[in-house]
Amino acid sequence: MNKKEIAEIKRQLTPDRCAVTRICGCYIDGEKNRKAQFKEAFLSLPEEEAFKYFDIFRKTLSGSIGKNLLNMEFPLDSEFTGGTQEFLRLLRDSRLEDDALLGQFYDKVVESYDCGENYLILLIHGVYDIPGKTSDGLELFDGSEEVYEYLLGCVCPVKLSKPGLSYDDEAAAFHERVRDWIVEMPSLGFLFPAFNDRQADLHSILYYTSKPQDLKERLVDGLLGCQPPLSCPDQKEAFGQLVEDTLGDGCSYEVARNIQENLAELIAERSDEPQPPTLEKEDIRDLLQRSGAQEEELAELDQKYTQAAGDDAVFCAANLADLRKFEVKTPTITVQVKPEYAALVETRQIDGRPCLVVPLDGQVTVNGLKIVLTESPQ
Repeated sequence: MNKKEIAEIKRQLTPDRCAVTRICGCYIDGEKNRKAQFKEAFLSLPEEEAFKYFDIFRKTLSGSIGKNLLNMEFPLDSEFTGGTQEFLRLLRDSRLEDDALLGQFYDKVVESYDCGENYLILLIHGVYDIPGKTSDGLELFDGSEEVYEYLLGCVCPVKLSKPGLSYDDEAAAFHERVRDWIVEMPSLGFLFPAFNDRQADLHSILYYTSKPQDLKERLVDGLLGCQPPLSCPDQKEAFGQLVEDTLGDGCSYEVARNIQENLAELIAERSDEPQPPTLEKEDIRDLLQRSGAQEEELAELDQKYTQAAGDDAVFCAANLADLRKFEVKTPTITVQVKPEYAALVETRQIDGRPCLVVPLDGQVTVNGLKIVLTESPQ
């Protein structure tokens, strides 16, 4: 799914466009015991409760594609009898009215999700009449071309509110506040089937994680049966290892800086596209060449690529570049500048030692004290 498709489904999770038919939930304690369950028609909920649920489910469709939101495909065997895709399809087709299927779903989550804390499993069924669109992208509301029927599920941590004082208006006094169990925003979730090309794609699913560094692979495998891509931190680590192994001594400061600048340029050039830019093996080769790598250094790139990430690995450009800062780090100091000023930071040999040189222009402060720059005596 791309940004436009995700946004289109997200717009259905609002009071004026509500396409949700039913909501189900199961409260699990830290010992993996079911504490409570519920199943209701969504439109029967009090308005304020419905708003809170909308916030939760809209959060499940938030974040960056390739980082918080991951497109996954089901392996072929998961679509056969007893497979994870077939189970999710049966659950969707039941419209969440089959208690036995719901119980199996909760059991699958509990079995494969390890957190040691209380949490709430939420699941909704929705039906979206997909409107047609004109050639210039305007929606046609006089009829739908297709119906998209889906499940949206998530897991929300449930934690005690913080201790504190509260004001009692009747007694005109402050007392210790009663601590409640609060449902927090989801830590993970999914949309099945994926909404690809503005239609249901039963072979794919959209997965959400609030922590890109922790994809909960065991749950992805046990509940969804999919092979997750490399997480955001793993992509960055694998890319760094690939560059180091491929370039060796040729991985100079200038080449590293050029790589970051070229990645930032790629991201900026394609910022208006629905899908974030990605890089495969040949894209990585082109990136390194444009950044100053020599042809002989790239001779074993294919082998290094496989060793670092696997033959079919795909890198999300936004996971490899930091658009907020350019950082140079040594065991003793760290220098950070805005990416657009990265070219001001240079390396030089001074008195036989490699040094990092940063020009001091304009007003300079030291721990908040304005200083006057003077030349050192010869």
